[in-house]
Amino acid sequence: MDLVSLLRMKKVRVIEIPKWGTYLRKQWEDNFVNHLSDKEKKSIYLYDEDGCCGYLWHVFSYERRKYLKEEQADIAFNEQSKQSCYVFYQHTDDAFILENASPLTAEDFVNDEDVYVVDKEFNWTYVRTHETGWCGPYFSRKDKTN
Repeated sequence: MDLVSLLRMKKVRVIEIPKWGTYLRKQWEDNFVNHLSDKEKKSIYLYDEDGCCGYLWHVFSYERRKYLKEEQADIAFNEQSKQSCYVFYQHTDDAFILENASPLTAEDFVNDEDVYVVDKEFNWTYVRTHETGWCGPYFSRKDKTN
């Protein structure tokens, strides 16, 4: 079952916002990676350039921001109060607004890769990577810098 169908079954309101991926990735960077210089961002392969795949979640795997990982990340996400959230992906511009999102759990994203979930104010984030089990999942709060 795809993510949207699963969430709708859980009575989460899913609003598709096509083409918002670029905007949301930039907002995520501005809120969770703003303590790094452009040079530092380049050194951790934050961006897609020179044929090398960039990932925003490298801020965690390169230990440049405090986070919880693996089972602790899932637990923190599951316990986080969730009203309205954004869901977006690293390599597509597909994005969603989720409302009435309290039933949302880490398990809902088990079939997704390089997916970012963030509250509408960008106070916290949950990230499931394509390397889950080796890198991630991750959970972080904005107030926990570096």
